[in-house]
Parts: sequence; C-alpha cells; structure tokens
Amino acid sequence: MHPSTNTKDWLWPFWLVVPLYPYNRRRTLCQEIVKDTIWTFEQFHGILYTIVPIRMTVIKLASGGLLVYAPIAPTIECVRMVNELVAKHGEVKYIILPTSSGLEHKVFVGPFARCFPKAKVFVAPHQWSFPFNLPLSWLGFPQKRTSLLPEKSCLAPFADDFEYEVLDINLGRGSFVEVAFFHKRSHTLLLTDTIISVPENPPAIFQLDPYPLLFHARENALQVIEDNEANRRRGWQRISLFAVYFRPSALEVTELRESLSDAIKAQDHSRKAYFGLYPFRWQPNWQQSFHALRGNGRPFVAPILQTLILPQAPKQVINWADKVATWDFQQIIPCHFDAPIAANPRQFRQAFSFLEKQPSVSEDSQPLLAEDCKFIKELEANLLQRGIATPPKDQV
Repeated sequence: MHPSTNTKDWLWPFWLVVPLYPYNRRRTLCQEIVKDTIWTFEQFHGILYTIVPIRMTVIKLASGGLLVYAPIAPTIECVRMVNELVAKHGEVKYIILPTSSGLEHKVFVGPFARCFPKAKVFVAPHQWSFPFNLPLSWLGFPQKRTSLLPEKSCLAPFADDFEYEVLDINLGRGSFVEVAFFHKRSHTLLLTDTIISVPENPPAIFQLDPYPLLFHARENALQVIEDNEANRRRGWQRISLFAVYFRPSALEVTELRESLSDAIKAQDHSRKAYFGLYPFRWQPNWQQSFHALRGNGRPFVAPILQTLILPQAPKQVINWADKVATWDFQQIIPCHFDAPIAANPRQFRQAFSFLEKQPSVSEDSQPLLAEDCKFIKELEANLLQRGIATPPKDQV
C-alpha cells in the first residue's frame, strides 16, 4: 500500500481535541507484518518535534473479516488503506480500545468506527475522561455498537482467534487499564503502552517526514539543518531519550537569554524551525544514555510507568504479567516505538521484575541508568508532596 501524495488525504479535522504533532495533517504508513494476516498502520505523535510512532494493528480473523486494535486517525489515506484490506479479506468486524487512560488512543475510536458502520466496538473497562468524565457516546462512540469487553476472553465473539488479559489499576482519580491481546495463530502479543523497545535507527515512517529527526540532530541553533543518514540516526536517538525520560541526564537546557540570542543569529527563522529557537545542549556522552536505554532492543517498561503507575499495584501487575507469560508468543506489537519486537514470554516477564524485591536477572536484562530517571523521580516526589500521587506499594 503506497502512501498518498495528495495532502487532502492526510487531513485530520479534529486535531484540536489532542493538539499534537503533526496536528491537522497525519500521514499513514502501512506495513505487512505477517503475510495476509497482520498489518500495522502508523502515524506521527508528539510535541516539539519529539515524535514517535503511534500504531494501529489490523488482524485477519480465521473466519474472515478484520479486527482493529487501537485505532489511529481515520484520514482519507488511512481509511483507503484499510478498505484495500477489506476488499481482499472481508469487512472490519471488531474495533478494540485496549486502554482507559490513553486519550491519544481513545480520541480516534469514535471517528474510526463511523467509517466502518458494521463494526462492533469493544472497550476496556473503567473508561474516563478529563477534565470532565463524560459518557462514551458524548465522545463520539456509537452507542448501539459499543460494549465493554467481556470479563473473560472466552466469552468474546472473537475468542477463536484471541485470548486477552486485562490489567486494571485504580489510581483514585482514574484508572490505568491495559488489555493484552494474544493472537493464537500468529503467536503475536498486542500491547498498548506497558512494553516498548527502542530501535537504533529511526522507524520507517520517518521516511515520509524526516524533519523532526534533523531538527534534533543539531548541536545548537546556529547549525544548518542537513539531511543525511547520520543526522537522521542521531536525531532519532535523541528523540528517544527525550520521549522516554523527558529530561535525560545528558541534556542541558540553555538560559532564555542565550536561546534568544542564538535564535536571532540563526539562519532559519521559519515557523517550521520554531523561529530559530533551539534551547538544547547535549553532553558528549549522550550516546551512552541511548545505548543503555536501547539495551540491544530488549523489551522494557517506560520509566514513567515504572515510577508513577505500576508500583501502585505491584502484585496485581505481576499476576497479570504471569498470566500473559503463559501464552506462546514469539513477537510483541506495542502501540509506540519499535514493532514487531522479537520477544518471548520470558523476556516479557523479565521486563516487570523491577516490581519484585528480588528481581530475576537474565543475560538480556539491562537496567535503565539511574541518572537518566532522575527527572521522573523528582516529578514523583513533587506529586507526592502535593498529594496528587500516592506512595508506591511494597514490592512483591
């Protein structure tokens, strides 16, 4: 499936609901993961050119038709690509919203469902919205076609193809819910946010728009933006550190006066380049942080979840991870960063060992650097002090 060159096909009119890059123009890349069985659809997602893929997975059902896991923006281009699969493999029968807290996933489900009016929509439990907790029908979900996922996967209408396990953590002001789906025939695990893997080189979707990579590849605002393979790789690796740690240890933010001075001297004063503003300075050892983050591509839990979310219910998380690890999967497709990740149940389970008092250690386990997690730890302390967050529970 070839991406469209017509810019009208990229339009996303509801971008103000979640005003993230690339705003009202979202390009889509479709890749076949398992021949005639699994396809991923990716778009960009982020702020300040700190961009990572957001991913939808489409799977052919054994009886014919398609199941869609975690929809993305249904632009003309995206819907055309899905309809190419429909023409060959049957209609979209089921649409799954596998999270309760991810607004960047939830916002697309209603509009996507309207493009496929015969599809039944199944959502994770304990849905909520901010700043007002509104009914799903008010958020655009088709009322007559939307249901909660059955508590047991054997009761779902797609049980012949899938098993699933629900992680549901009560956070007081809302819930963190993730539904892991296991596609039996292809031995594939589908996840939303709990597991990621960081590739060394930029994901393929950046071939459609490499500018965010080149923006972050510079050392300062005065450096000319040049497009080459080395700069694309450097930009991606720095974006990964930004996206995972928010403020990695190897990053320095320049003072406002210096940033404005450099902006005035910079050659590029376009809106695209934020009028020359580039307040970042990377220390020479920044790649050490990236290689520790990447860990040779091993699956891991993002620090924000390791610190603020999953420690709220460590026993519950471990029980969920243990159940998921009983499935015979050979690859993981998450909604962000790399996919598919070549990983087995043991590697998946290892990613959650940080919740244990005596974590298991394996050859491919590699902890994140403490100094890179410092900002998130400070954020946690601040939220605890303000009473916004609650202290983590004891480890298992």
